[in-house]
Amino acid sequence: MKIATFNVQNLFHRDRSLIQKTTGKCVSDWIVEFDTLLIKEKSASNITRLKELSFLLDFDKTYQNPYVVMRKKAGELYLKGMNCSKELKSGELTDWNGWIKVQTVPIDPEATNHKAMVISEIDPDILVLQEVEDKQSLDEFNNSILPKFNCALFSESILIPSSEGKGREQALLLKNGYQLESIKIHTIDDSGSATQELLEYEIQSPKGQSIHLLAAYFYENKFDKEKAFEIRKNQAYQVSGIYKMLQMQGRKNIVIVGTLNAPSYCNSLAPLLQETDLKDITKNKTFDVDFDEGKDATYFRLGAYRMGVNIKQKDYLLLSPALFTKVKSSGLNRKGVWPEKRPNWGIYSTIQNKNQAASGHPGVWAIFF
Repeated sequence: MKIATFNVQNLFHRDRSLIQKTTGKCVSDWIVEFDTLLIKEKSASNITRLKELSFLLDFDKTYQNPYVVMRKKAGELYLKGMNCSKELKSGELTDWNGWIKVQTVPIDPEATNHKAMVISEIDPDILVLQEVEDKQSLDEFNNSILPKFNCALFSESILIPSSEGKGREQALLLKNGYQLESIKIHTIDDSGSATQELLEYEIQSPKGQSIHLLAAYFYENKFDKEKAFEIRKNQAYQVSGIYKMLQMQGRKNIVIVGTLNAPSYCNSLAPLLQETDLKDITKNKTFDVDFDEGKDATYFRLGAYRMGVNIKQKDYLLLSPALFTKVKSSGLNRKGVWPEKRPNWGIYSTIQNKNQAASGHPGVWAIFF
C-alpha cells in the first residue's frame, strides 16, 4: 500500500486572491488609515493625507488589462479574450457595454504537466490532493493529463466542495483495488470567517483491511498571525479528538494528512503532534529525500523537514503507531518546487521559471508492508 499527499495549488486555474502579492504591515496600516479618513468629515488636512496615501498605495497604477472583455456591437453582446482577436457572440441582447473581472487566473500548462510528473513519479494507490479547484478539473487532470506521463488512471476520484469558496478543495483518488467505503465531514472550526472541514474516509484495501484517513487543511492568515494561531490550535484540538475517538472504537490503521500551515515546532499543532501518539513520517528511519546542494546539505533550518531538506514544513503525513511500524519506505518529492535563491535542490529540467513549477509544496509519501 502506498499513500501520498500533495498540495498542488490548483490544477488548471487559481483564484485571483490567492496569487496577489502579499503586502507588508505598512501597506496594511495605510489601507486602514485610508478607509478611516474616507468616513471622517472633510478637511484640508484629511484631503492632503488622502492624496498622500493614494500615492503610497499606487492608486495611479491600477491594473487595466482584464482577462476577458465584454463589448456590445449592434445591440449584441460579444466576449473577447485578452490575447485573442476573435470576438465571440453571446446571442443575447443587451444595452450594457463594459468589462467583467474574471475571478480566476489560468495556470501555465507546463506547471500542470509538472504536477502530473510528481504524481506519476510517486505513483500511489491512495492519493490526497489539497487545493483542487473543482471536480471537473480533477476528472480532466486524471483522465487527460496523468496518462501523458505513464501514470495509470485512478479508478475513483472524490471531491467534496468546502464552504470557503476559493477553489481550495481536498480530493481523494484511489486505484489498484482500493475502494472507498464511507465519508464523514467534520466541521473543525465554525468561527464564521474560517470555517474548515475535516474529511474522514474509510478505505478498504484489496486484502480487506480497513484504513481510516483524515484529510485536513488548516487555517492560515499572514496578516493576523495571532488569530491564525488561535484558529489553527482549535482545529488541531478537534482533529486530535476525532483521532482519539477512532482509537477508542478499536481502529488501528489511521492516517492524518494535509496542509497544516505551520512548522512542527509551532505550539498551534501541539494537540496533534505532542498530545497524541501520532508519528510524523519524516521521523521514520526510512524517510528519504534528495539533500540540498552545496553547504545547505549539512544545514538544519528551523522548521525544515530535516537536516539538508531546508524547506519549511507545512504538509504532513501522520500515522498511528500500528501503521508507523509497518512503513517499508517513505520520502518526499520536491522536484516540482522552484527554489528561491538558497537553498537549492534538483528539479525537473523542464522547469524554466517559477510559473512553471508544479507547486510550492512537495509531495509526501509512504509505502507499507
